[in-house]
Amino acid sequence: MAENGILLRTARPDDAPRLLEIYRPYVEKTAISFECEVPSLEEFRGRIVRTLKNHPYFTVERGGELLGYAYTGSFVGRAAYSWAAEVTIYLREDQRQNGLGRRLYGAIEAASRARNIFNLNACIGVPEGEEDPHLNRNSMEFHAHMGYRLVGEFRRCGYKFGTWYNMIWMEKLLGEHPVSPEPVIPFSELEPELLRDLLDGAIPRK
Repeated sequence: MAENGILLRTARPDDAPRLLEIYRPYVEKTAISFECEVPSLEEFRGRIVRTLKNHPYFTVERGGELLGYAYTGSFVGRAAYSWAAEVTIYLREDQRQNGLGRRLYGAIEAASRARNIFNLNACIGVPEGEEDPHLNRNSMEFHAHMGYRLVGEFRRCGYKFGTWYNMIWMEKLLGEHPVSPEPVIPFSELEPELLRDLLDGAIPRK
């Protein structure tokens, strides 16, 4: 979707170098990511390829410049969880709080509905007490604004920068759960025309 110079599209493996540079400061400077070492370019590219087999992985760009990305992955991994997905988003450091996250999540939600996904779950690091230089509650507040609700908290389960951090799960239901759901459609099997329509009309619902 192109609007006001902003383009939403499916990520490609050759986006890996630029997307990795967006992700790098989250690993090196924050506890937003609980990874402690920046993955190699080869590993990061492999993550994109593996994700796209079954899940959406979208980028947002302006004038060919990548500004952020979002994707979903398997929730837990057991067959009975197939109709739920874990969602992840990262924006370039200078592109936060300008509506790009909302656009990316609109695309993720639209693609998830088309795939017969009913639950989106976000795993979010939060400080145990006061915010510190490495972690605040902005991600939790963003997800709440997008219609997610808190469903669980794990205490002191992440250790980074000499500090223990909590982890919360937030959840958004995308629709009514049918008695007999249709099979989940792999993202790679969505029709290109349908995907274009989804990106053109993606508006997140609270």
